[in-house]
Amino acid sequence: MTQETPLERLRRMRELTLQGGGPERIAAQHKKGKLTARERLDLLLDEGSFVELDRFVTHRCTDFGMQDQQILGDGVVTGHGLIEGRPVYVYAQDFTVFGGSLSETHAEKICKVMDMALKVGVPVIGLNDSGGARIQEGVSSLGGYAEIFWRNTQASGVVPQLSAIMGPCAGGAVYSPAITDFIFMVDQTSYMHITGPDVVKSVTHEVVTSEELGGSEVHTTKSGSAHFRSTDGKNCLALLRKVFGYLPLNNAEDAPFVATDDPHDRQDRELDTLVPEDPSKPYDMHQVISRVVDRGSFTEVHADYARNILVGFARLGGRVVGIVANQPACLAGCLDIDASVKGARFIRFCDAFNIPLVTFEDVPGFLPGTVQEWNGIIRHGAKLLYAYCEATVPKLTVITRKAYGGAYDVMSSKHIRGDVNLGWPSATVAVMGAAGATKILYRREIDKAKDPAAFEREKTLEYEATFNNPYKAAARGFLDDVIEPHLTRPYLIRSLELLKTKHENRPLRKHGNIPL
Repeated sequence: MTQETPLERLRRMRELTLQGGGPERIAAQHKKGKLTARERLDLLLDEGSFVELDRFVTHRCTDFGMQDQQILGDGVVTGHGLIEGRPVYVYAQDFTVFGGSLSETHAEKICKVMDMALKVGVPVIGLNDSGGARIQEGVSSLGGYAEIFWRNTQASGVVPQLSAIMGPCAGGAVYSPAITDFIFMVDQTSYMHITGPDVVKSVTHEVVTSEELGGSEVHTTKSGSAHFRSTDGKNCLALLRKVFGYLPLNNAEDAPFVATDDPHDRQDRELDTLVPEDPSKPYDMHQVISRVVDRGSFTEVHADYARNILVGFARLGGRVVGIVANQPACLAGCLDIDASVKGARFIRFCDAFNIPLVTFEDVPGFLPGTVQEWNGIIRHGAKLLYAYCEATVPKLTVITRKAYGGAYDVMSSKHIRGDVNLGWPSATVAVMGAAGATKILYRREIDKAKDPAAFEREKTLEYEATFNNPYKAAARGFLDDVIEPHLTRPYLIRSLELLKTKHENRPLRKHGNIPL
């Protein structure tokens, strides 16, 4: 028998690393409608750009007969590559190898690419598909999770971190994605939960499936734990590539500029009549955003969660901006607990990574009621306020209609250091609406009037003429200008150009104490 040469051995072992858990397990993965770890990386990264690291790593466990089950790579594929020519470190858990379970060495591989990403200053993308901690290794696997969590925290706000949940992600494993910036999920394929259906049944006697407990619909509509939802793995990875295109490589760089053929001075006359004259009638803020930003550039984040506020990435004159907007078509645009937390998290991400904030405001106030008060709207609403106050990136605000009460202050007002604050002619900046204000200001007079209804109407109209317009705020300098809606795009683009050298000095401190 001919002895293989060192080169032949290398080629044979490299070929073994490509086989994962073997043909049968790969077929089982495909039968579930799932891609393998390497197929996912092929779709995520530019063709031919992936450079693998630690392909020959194996676990060190000798308990429970594990010494006889050595598979190269140990259930995770790690390395670096390019997305649209821009570098990124990646890891993809391989469910065909020990169910993608995390061992000590599996964790070390992930930690290595995270450490390298911080050194180099490039984002980290994790593709999660794992049965959890490898129980044969006991506390060593738990320690591996903790090492990953620590690195997630150190990297937060330094390099962007993106997580795609491509299969199961349960128990302590969920906390790594939870610390990262954005989470992507796949319908009917991925789920996240702290405890599984069996534990839930034994403790609370609830009968629930993994999909019902922590599927993509649950986390993108109810819990808000995930930001994006896709129909299948291919679409998920395509969306991940798209979102990556808005992000800078690290917190010392600007987001990538993309030249546009959409004229900077474009004026959309439809904006002049988009806001209804009746203040109680809704309209879709998506229409405002899409008509102002570079055509087709708006990508919404958290689209199915807390729909009374919109957040997402767009471009204005080729520059990436973060959009925050009240949505009058849902809960009249009121701020509630979920909307406040959703907005605050997005604002803090944009501020961490030098992405200017553009706010479209139409807010009648905070949502009233015992449910909101008892669940902490004061504390949660303060998160949104804190995030805007803390942000030092350029902040531009356009009041399209209502800006009432404390919600006016919160939504990037001049008082919390908005840089450019504009109003449309339809803007009304006041403590509250005219009808409510009249009832409070003239309650005694209304009761004594010969015709209370007529007297109330008269006083309401007087209040509207005096306060329900943008000019009182403009007279105080709280609005920099009142503009015709069709001029919004060119005004914002010019402002962004001017503000690109903005610099603020803040008090020296370790960190603030955001009302968590």
